[in-house]
Amino acid sequence: MVKDHQEESPNPTAEVPGVANPVFIHDEDLKNVSDNGCAEKDPEGGTAGVEMSIVTSGGRGGGQDACVCSRVSMDVGGKEARQEKLAILKNLAVISVAFVCLFTSYNAVVNLQSSLNKELGTAALIATYAALVVSCCLLPSWTLRVLGEKMTLLVASMCYIGYMGAQFYPTTATLIPTAVLIGIGAAPLWSAKSTYVTKVAERYAELTGQNSEVVITRFFGIFFLFFQSTNIWGNIISSSVLSIGAEESAEEDSSMATCGFHFCISGNKGNSTALSHEGRQLTSQQYIIFSIFLACGLASCFFLVFLDPLTRFVKAGVGEEKSYSELIVATFTHMRHPYQLLLLPITIWSGLEQQFLSADYTAAYVTCSLGVHRLGSVLIAYGVSDSLSCLALTSLMKKVGRIPGFVIAFLINLGLILVFVFWTPRPEHSAWFFVFAALWGTADAVWQTQINAFYSVIFPADSTPAAFSNYRLWESVGMIIAYASSTVLCVNNKVTILLVFMMLGMLGYGAVEVIERRGGPVKDKEGRVVPVDELATRCL
Repeated sequence: MVKDHQEESPNPTAEVPGVANPVFIHDEDLKNVSDNGCAEKDPEGGTAGVEMSIVTSGGRGGGQDACVCSRVSMDVGGKEARQEKLAILKNLAVISVAFVCLFTSYNAVVNLQSSLNKELGTAALIATYAALVVSCCLLPSWTLRVLGEKMTLLVASMCYIGYMGAQFYPTTATLIPTAVLIGIGAAPLWSAKSTYVTKVAERYAELTGQNSEVVITRFFGIFFLFFQSTNIWGNIISSSVLSIGAEESAEEDSSMATCGFHFCISGNKGNSTALSHEGRQLTSQQYIIFSIFLACGLASCFFLVFLDPLTRFVKAGVGEEKSYSELIVATFTHMRHPYQLLLLPITIWSGLEQQFLSADYTAAYVTCSLGVHRLGSVLIAYGVSDSLSCLALTSLMKKVGRIPGFVIAFLINLGLILVFVFWTPRPEHSAWFFVFAALWGTADAVWQTQINAFYSVIFPADSTPAAFSNYRLWESVGMIIAYASSTVLCVNNKVTILLVFMMLGMLGYGAVEVIERRGGPVKDKEGRVVPVDELATRCL
C-alpha cells in the first residue's frame, strides 16, 4: 500500500524525530491530517486515489512547532483495493463451499460408521486419526512450501475420494487403506486452510484499517458457519434415505435401562444385534447415500480449482528456504512453546467433544432409544445450531471478546455432561434429544472458531504452519482417544475423561490469557520466546 514511499526510503520517518510509522496510521489520525490540508477522507473510508501527507510535529526539544509533511501514496479505498477486497471475500466463499461439499459427505459417512459398519468402521476411524497424528508431524510445513496453499488443498481433498468409494464394498482391504490415506491428507488440508484464511484475513484487515484479530475471528466464524452446516446437509441426506421403509420399534423397559450413562457397546449384545439386522436391510439405501456423497466429494475438488493462489494477496517470503528436515524440526520445536503446552488440554478436548457427540451420544442415547433411522434428524438439529452459532459469534466476539465466549461454552458443556449423567433416555423424551444436541452444537461452534482464531493470534506469522500442525495433531489425539475407547469403555468412563480434559483445558487457556496480559512469555535478547525446557533449566 505504501510501496512507492518505501522504495525511496526503507524508514520514511527516520529523519524526523517523533514521527509515527505511516503504515499504522488510524482513522482518527486521518481526520487530523485532513484538518491540516494534506489529505481528504474518502466517503467510503480510506484515502481514495490521493496523495496523503502525514503531518507530524518536530522533536520535543527545542520548542519547534513546525509541521513536516511526508508524502505517501495511499490507495486503500481506491478501485484496486476494492477489487482486492472482493477477491478475498470470493476466495473465502470458494474455500468454504469446497469444505462444505467435502465434509458433507465425509462427516455423514463417519456418523454412520458405528451403526452400519460397526467394529470395522470404528477401526477405520482409528486408523485415520493415527495416520493424521503422523502426518501432522511430517507433512504440513513441507507440502505448503512445495505445493503452496491452493495445490495442497486440492491434492489433500482428493485423498478423501477413495474412502467414499470404499463404502460401496466395505471390507478391511478397502476401508483401512483409504482411511489411512485420509489421515495423510487431512493434516496438510487443515493447515493449508488455516494458513490461507489467516493470511487473507490479515490482508483484508490491512486494506480496511480494521483490527487484524477481529477480522481473523470474523473470517473463521464465516468459514465455520459454512463448515458446520455440513452436519445439516449430510444428515438430511442420510436421514431421508434411511427413513424409507423404517418402522418405529418399541423397546423393552429392560433394554431402556442400558441406554444413556450406563451404555456399554461391548455389553449391549441385544442392541448390537438389532443394529446389525437393520444394517443388512439397507443395501439399496446405502448405495444411494454413498453415490450422493461421492459426488459431493468430487464437487469439492472442482470448486478448489477456482481458488486463487495465496501469493495474489500475500507476497511469498524472501528469506532462506528451510530444508525438509528443518521444517519437521520446526513442527516439533513448536511443541516447546509455553503457549502450545498450555493449550494441549483444550486442543485435545476439542477432538474429544466432537467425537463424543458423533460416536457416543448417537449410539448410547439416540440410536439405543429411538433407532438408527432417527439419528440423522437429531444431528440436523446439532448442525443447524452449530452453524447459526458460528454466524452469531462473528459479531458477538467483537463486542464482548473471546473470554466470555470460552466461559459460556464451558458452562454449556458442563451442564450437558451433568444431564447425561442423571438422564435415562426414553422414546417419549424425543424432544430432549434434539435440545441437547442443539446446545452441544452451540458450544462446539465456540470451541471450533475461537480455538482456531486463538492459534492465529497468539503465534507469530512465521510459525503459523507449525502451530496449526500441532493443533491438528493434538485434536487428532483427542479423536483417537474417543474412538479407541468406544468399544472398550462404557459411557460413564468416557464422561469422566471429558470432564478431566475440559477442566484442564480451561485452566491452560486461562493461564495463556493471564500471561498475555502481563506482557507475554519470557523472551531472550533476540526477542525469541524461551522454550519451556530452557525456562525449567533457568529455574533449577
